[in-house]
Amino acid sequence: MPVFYIHHRTHYQYTDWVVDSANQIKLYPLHDQHQRVIEHRLEISHQPEVFELPDYFENTSGFFSIIKPHQALSIESFIRVEMLAPFLPPQQPAVEVWKQLANEEIKTDFHDYLRAEATHYQKDIESVSVINKQFHPLDELLRLSDYIYTTFEYKKGVTTIETDIDELWKLRAGVCQDFAHLLLYMMRLQDIPCRYVSGYICPGSSEWRGEGATHAWVEAWLPDIGWIGIDPTNKCMAGERHVRLAVGRSFTDCTPVKGTYKGSLEHLLEVSVQFSALPFTEEELKLKPFTPEQQMRFNKGVFETYDAYLQRQQQQQ
Repeated sequence: MPVFYIHHRTHYQYTDWVVDSANQIKLYPLHDQHQRVIEHRLEISHQPEVFELPDYFENTSGFFSIIKPHQALSIESFIRVEMLAPFLPPQQPAVEVWKQLANEEIKTDFHDYLRAEATHYQKDIESVSVINKQFHPLDELLRLSDYIYTTFEYKKGVTTIETDIDELWKLRAGVCQDFAHLLLYMMRLQDIPCRYVSGYICPGSSEWRGEGATHAWVEAWLPDIGWIGIDPTNKCMAGERHVRLAVGRSFTDCTPVKGTYKGSLEHLLEVSVQFSALPFTEEELKLKPFTPEQQMRFNKGVFETYDAYLQRQQQQQ
């Protein structure tokens, strides 16, 4: 049962004074039978009071405001979490599970996780995501995950946060949130409840795409198993290295940091994630200077949202 220390820092530097900064954060790791949060604390510059509330999807959301003028904002999350191997109960016969998934009561209970978006390529995608109901749904979902892994290139710089299914289908390339997006769509076409997961892949003995940074994968709900995580970026089931922060219908329900403020439009934004099997040293936690590339963007007045920054970071992985 591995224990991970995670330090997630979001740091804004503004060109001028800003005021009335109102923020929402979803940096609270989920605590359940798969991951046990031993410790979690937030350190936010200017020490605002943070109000914590559950959202519609049962994630913990934090809200805070900084009214006074300021030129920088730092949000740091410190996590110590023990990861437990997922427990898979005995599978029921495939025909029985598919029958339960077709139940109208389940469709009503999970309606938020069943609605597939409108696309031009629906028929093409349906043709390659045909489900064989002689096999258990989990086996078929892993097959779809394998299809994405082998058919789509893990390629940086070709997609954005706004890339939709049609564009992704044409590109045949993307990064973790794109692959999660596509697998969700395929599942929903088959009336399987599923949700987007944001979190981290912690480094381990084998190298995975997206490890050592924020990551995205999916969870499917099956009547005989419950929620089960599948990572199409790495062609595997989510396990002891997948630390979950939030779940929702899509990325927009799980954004780690979002907010508004009054003042200078231009700012520098740095997001870093550190991992360790031991407590961090003071030297490791020091704020690193902005890179020359970041400083150049800042000097040119390039505005960048948190979502856009995360996208750019994933393209560099």
